Amino acid sequence: MPVASIGRYEINYREEGEGVPVVMIHGLAGDLSAWTPQVAALRDRFRVITFDNRGAGKSTQIDEPVSTHDLARDTIALMEHLKIDSAHIVGRSMGGAIAQIVALEQPALVRSLVLCASFAKLDPLGERVLTNMRQVLEWRGDWGDHARHSIANFVGSDFFNREREQIARIEALIGGETRLPACYVRQNFACLDHDTLTRLGEISCPTLIMGGSQDPICSPTATGWMSDGIARSRTVMFEGCSHFFLMEQPQMFMRELSAWLDGGYKAVSDHVT
Repeated sequence: MPVASIGRYEINYREEGEGVPVVMIHGLAGDLSAWTPQVAALRDRFRVITFDNRGAGKSTQIDEPVSTHDLARDTIALMEHLKIDSAHIVGRSMGGAIAQIVALEQPALVRSLVLCASFAKLDPLGERVLTNMRQVLEWRGDWGDHARHSIANFVGSDFFNREREQIARIEALIGGETRLPACYVRQNFACLDHDTLTRLGEISCPTLIMGGSQDPICSPTATGWMSDGIARSRTVMFEGCSHFFLMEQPQMFMRELSAWLDGGYKAVSDHVT
């Protein structure tokens, strides 16, 4: 995969398809592979760009302070590197927080936003859950222990009880993480510090907000804050699902995302819910 030199960081990225650009930003856990099913579904109609945030995947990993503003600047620089004048930006969890900053700082770059299981500011429950997950990794120093502790925060109760083989695969994926634990810790703190709540009214582009009704990390409360704050927004809730609703209800998610990118974003007016 190609690499872009962004300042002193090497950002690993993948580009597939042609057409209107869609830039997809992964969350705190994982890397660009989190978008594999969505890329396969979109690359016939769009130019799809995925990448590893600094501190994740095959991008530069350094134990140093980092903020969502820093990660947004990386995203903007990567878009400039790829000569992208404007794109639909799809962000998952921390990726949605990063996407908000891109929309605030460089609005001309953003055709629309799609915020999946994300937040403008974590509510007290989200803060506690994210802190707990970080502390397990710090105390145990083991990705496997982190995965077993965290998995119940990622999926709804019905999915957890029913899809035992898929739960085992998710645990194995998270438990097999190779990134520096320190980079996860630094980005965990970046999520806790992120706060665009009072600036949501400045986001003028059409925005699709999606959340899980059982998500303790980016809860319905945090989702509601974004819905209330972004005037030109539409909100879709995945009932009975949690933080990984993209995996729990993949067909519904792709229907919503595809309809939005295929022109649904043009119909969003002020305060559509």
